[in-house]
Amino acid sequence: MTRDASLEARRALLVAVKPITAPNVSFEFFPPSTPKMEESLWRSIRRLEALSPRFVSVTYGAGGTTRDRTHAAVTRIRQETSLEPAAHLTCVGASRDEVDAVARQYWNAGIRHIVALRGDPPDDVLGYQPHPQGYDRAASLVAGLKRIADFEISVAAYPEIHPDSASGEADLDNLKRKLDAGATRAITQFFFDHESYLRFLDRADAAGIDAPIVPGILPITNFARATSFAEKCGATMPRWMANLFDGLDEDAETRSLVAAMVAADQCRRLIEHGVRDFHFYTLNRAELTYAICRALGLKEAEPAPPAVKAAG
Repeated sequence: MTRDASLEARRALLVAVKPITAPNVSFEFFPPSTPKMEESLWRSIRRLEALSPRFVSVTYGAGGTTRDRTHAAVTRIRQETSLEPAAHLTCVGASRDEVDAVARQYWNAGIRHIVALRGDPPDDVLGYQPHPQGYDRAASLVAGLKRIADFEISVAAYPEIHPDSASGEADLDNLKRKLDAGATRAITQFFFDHESYLRFLDRADAAGIDAPIVPGILPITNFARATSFAEKCGATMPRWMANLFDGLDEDAETRSLVAAMVAADQCRRLIEHGVRDFHFYTLNRAELTYAICRALGLKEAEPAPPAVKAAG
């Protein structure tokens, strides 16, 4: 991309960044699988900790494949940071006794917030099959967690319908079951068309759902990968976005500027409709998420003044 085009991207981002009242945010990370990835994760956590998010969540791999790494990450967050950690927990590939044991481990480690999900099967398994002795769906998992302890529980919602759902109505019925079972809030799958989220809120309201439904925001660090994610989860990738990112594969600086512009604009459009909370899928890369949050008015918390010692 030419220098003039790069400057245009900067100007567009500045236009998007008008003063607003800062929203509430939360961040999602995934557990590291290598020492290098662990270093990257903790750099991201420390960078975003300064923005005082409501909570940060750590994902759980398909089939529960990252159980130990997820537990290690949320426990370390609890012990070494000021953040409120939330651990993902799924139904896939485990009995109720195994899932309950993990939940008790979390509670005993001081983890009070669970993101309860049905979960995806491992890559080599076709279609979701509940464990014969397991929780059959996320609503059952929520109810089971509430029997164990008074967890705060977040669940998933799908503005553009879960790929396995028979219809939008069935999808909403499932969301209502999860909330009625004891979930506190829903966090949506990412989306790029803000109107799809707003339509979903209207449908949820008509279905009698009054719990908070927090929009999930995916900053685009790699357009091809984001497109692949969207195809797997049924999210629409607008053509105008493909046009924006076209030709930027080798231009990381401009690509980041465009990505920040797109995400900030998406959030601002939602703020104009009264949305006050956002959940960011960080992909363990803090820089872009941090920039977007600053564009939305978030600032680092002021350090507390040093304590004054009493005389004598």
